[in-house]
Amino acid sequence: MRFRHLLIVPLLASGVSPPANAISDNSWEDISDVGLASLIGTALVLPAARDDWGGLRQAAYSIGTAAGVTLIGKTLVNEERPDNSDDDSFPSGHTANSFASATTLYRRYGWQIGLPAYSVATLTGVARERARKHHWYDVVAGAAIGGVSGWFFTDAFNDKVQLVPWIDSKGGGVVVSIRW
Repeated sequence: MRFRHLLIVPLLASGVSPPANAISDNSWEDISDVGLASLIGTALVLPAARDDWGGLRQAAYSIGTAAGVTLIGKTLVNEERPDNSDDDSFPSGHTANSFASATTLYRRYGWQIGLPAYSVATLTGVARERARKHHWYDVVAGAAIGGVSGWFFTDAFNDKVQLVPWIDSKGGGVVVSIRW
């Protein structure tokens, strides 16, 4: 598969490799931004590159739902960030969207893509806490929101069996097509 390393390349290209004890809060924030962008980009580009339009739709629903639930949470819960910048700490939107993307990639394309995606999502969550943008529980809540969203909206990809719903004025049904 030529897309296996799609998640790792943006991190390496951005120079995210200094030792953890030498990283400033700003560097951790940069790491979380790159991780988020890489995962969302991969979750949306990979299905399009494979002509998997159902997968693209499912990724958009997963990420959109995670973002919406996170926005509602931030509106309802006024938790101050550890860096005292504002009161939008709970839950972590970066983590929610990263885990929604990673879960979608895992569910749709398997562990070979899911494992690196979950690694980047975990790094993104840790980076949000290290950047002092979130408490650990904000990150855990964001991961749960994203994980549930990804599991709810994403089906495993099987290009050999397709289910196509249809409806007309006299009824509806599902057509099953099998390719071998």
